[in-house]
Amino acid sequence: MNTTFRIVCPTDFSECSLNAIEYAAKLGEMYQSELYLFHVPDAEDYKKLSFRDLHSGGQYSFIKKKLNSLVEIVANESIPNGLKSCKGEFKEGKTVSTILEFVKDVKANLIVIGTEGVNDFKKNYVGTRSSKIVEKSEIDVLVIPRKVFFKTPKKFVYATDYIEEDKLAIQKVVEMASFWESEIDIVHVSTKVNSIDKSLHMTMVEEIKPFIKYSKINYVLKSYRDEPGLGLENYLIISKGDMLVTLSKKKSWFEQIFTNNLSRKMSYFINKPLLVIKNLS
Repeated sequence: MNTTFRIVCPTDFSECSLNAIEYAAKLGEMYQSELYLFHVPDAEDYKKLSFRDLHSGGQYSFIKKKLNSLVEIVANESIPNGLKSCKGEFKEGKTVSTILEFVKDVKANLIVIGTEGVNDFKKNYVGTRSSKIVEKSEIDVLVIPRKVFFKTPKKFVYATDYIEEDKLAIQKVVEMASFWESEIDIVHVSTKVNSIDKSLHMTMVEEIKPFIKYSKINYVLKSYRDEPGLGLENYLIISKGDMLVTLSKKKSWFEQIFTNNLSRKMSYFINKPLLVIKNLS
């Protein structure tokens, strides 16, 4: 049985996607994975880049050159450090659906994608390319903001809403965090900590502790007078968290974070990567 880990990193050759490639390559080293750099050509963009007729093949020459250059850079740096392989692929089509089809074709385990940051989410998490991929993907997605360059994550912050699936999701976080011996803060933020919250929190800790075999885990219950999502943002800053992790399940933090009113106020997407866990198998 082939158990090779596979990462797909969509790229449009922008600074935003280059930062995502850096994260994808570093994770690829840790997972000893196959990495695919994938591009979906945009005809309008290539009209600006070439004076040739779009059907002459000139734009494809440009794409191949750019992809080959990126593949060479990644391969030279990361294959000696554990990355199994790096390949560049491109295919015409609608951006989101074409990316997700490619992800299925190669049986990928993780998508790493760049985003312009808070502006990408200011109206709703549905409506932009990056956020649509997060919404529609069946596998985990790591979202990297434009101005975030790779650094070894010292602390992961997992936002919990006390659901049973947290146990499996946290195992995935532990796997990633253990590569760098990072801390994990399992955090629940409510508008007012009451006896019910405290009881749920204690129950969660009692259930998870024997289930998760990792020593660097902290269990945190915080109250915040405004929306819980803003409290989570505040906690990320105060705790110096390097990556936010959320489980995409109904009535979970994922939905709370991306509601219309809340996302207009939040700014952590400018400088914090977000790992959205979609698949618990």
